[in-house]
Amino acid sequence: MNRTRFSHRTVLVTGGGTGIGRAVALAFAAEGASVVVAGRTRAALDETVALAERTGGTAVAQVADVARPADVEALVRTAVDRFGSLDIAVNNAGVFRGGQPVADLPEEDWRTLLDINVTGVLLALQAEVRQMRTQPGGGAIVNVSSNLGAHKQWPNTTAYAASKAAVSALTAGAALDHVADGIRINAVSPGASATTMSLRPGETEADRAARMKEESPLGRVSSTEEVAEAVLYLASDAAGSVIGTDLVIDGGASR
Repeated sequence: MNRTRFSHRTVLVTGGGTGIGRAVALAFAAEGASVVVAGRTRAALDETVALAERTGGTAVAQVADVARPADVEALVRTAVDRFGSLDIAVNNAGVFRGGQPVADLPEEDWRTLLDINVTGVLLALQAEVRQMRTQPGGGAIVNVSSNLGAHKQWPNTTAYAASKAAVSALTAGAALDHVADGIRINAVSPGASATTMSLRPGETEADRAARMKEESPLGRVSSTEEVAEAVLYLASDAAGSVIGTDLVIDGGASR
């Protein structure tokens, strides 16, 4: 591992308290970045920071709700005030609501999906781009979408899929809007990964492993570290000409 690939870079990760967001934050910290981890649960964020610091990384936590414009603006200010810039942002915060046919979905669940998964990404993008376009080096943004949506459909996940399809479309359009500002915007679209979100009600990890042997061409879920590696590639200088891509990481499930 190149532990200096992101030295002198400031990274903001939303939804950084657990799962993919935590893995992304720890991966950036391990490679020299100064990381701001954001989310709605202080204890989870503090644990991410402690894990980063345990291996010599630099990280700070800030409680924020990405559906609130003032919270998102405060996140960007924290990054700049603490570390001098905002070079990379990973918009990972998201929720799942559903598990029933779309006609039976409560309106409150629909609005929650839109508020966090779509409007939250939009608000974050806006605040991040406004800062990055003032910087000589611009920046890189990676949005976390899903293989459900633009790439695949699955029964009883229609509303969630619609929200993530919007993230994929938002990424593609924003990438073209802001490439001239020196900002590269891309997305990753994970399938089932080793997080609680991929567990069905009442399912254990062993149950999920058995199910994935049948459902996934790869025969397993993706690790959160595998998804993090894809995010780091898209944020790195090695991806300097990658603009508006949506990198699917699902073991072939959407093929």
